[in-house]
Amino acid sequence: MNNDLVTAVRAELRALADPDRAAAMRAYMKSAMPFVGVPGSLRKPLVRRVFAAYPCDSKDDWRSTVRTLWRDATYREERYIAVELAGHRPYLVWHGPDLLPDYMELIVTGAWWDFTDEIAIRHIGPILAAHRDVVTPVMRAWSTDADRWKRRTSVICQIKAKADTDLALLTDCVEANVDDRDFFLRKGIGWALREHAKTDPAWVRRFVADHPRLSPLSVREACKHL
Repeated sequence: MNNDLVTAVRAELRALADPDRAAAMRAYMKSAMPFVGVPGSLRKPLVRRVFAAYPCDSKDDWRSTVRTLWRDATYREERYIAVELAGHRPYLVWHGPDLLPDYMELIVTGAWWDFTDEIAIRHIGPILAAHRDVVTPVMRAWSTDADRWKRRTSVICQIKAKADTDLALLTDCVEANVDDRDFFLRKGIGWALREHAKTDPAWVRRFVADHPRLSPLSVREACKHL
């Protein structure tokens, strides 16, 4: 583990702490874990400084550092930085299907949309695109999992895929959740369809017409720009 990186992250967050802002951020995110009060605009330069100053020397070093920042977090911003470290450009060469258990832990224990969406779209999505034979069946399994955040991940992980979207996988993941009344799943279904409509609006129109059980929320989101 890169102890220097972890120590620096915590010290920098403390130096930028803003209790008033922290309270507002926590209320907005409905977070059980407190915030220290460092918004994204301040975290970005912090991350650049710390990641450049304390690079991870190996894949094991990087993975264990991500886990430590996540598991030992006292403030939500530490978890945001853990996710950013996981997706830091120099370490993308280490991304592969073997990381799915790591990301599953973050999704299940994070259990909220801010973590899930970032991980699903910017981390799992590219791994799926590069390793479809391995990751596609995993996403199908997640689409019927008891955990709603794994199901949401399966639905939205292709949002950036555009013309490379696996439509069979998207269809299966949506159909597996079409009757679920959970707001975040219904919103996620609509979001995934709306994004694909930018690439293939005719396909989305047909899909909506062929799936009358889609919730009104999903349909509104899917058809927003059609």
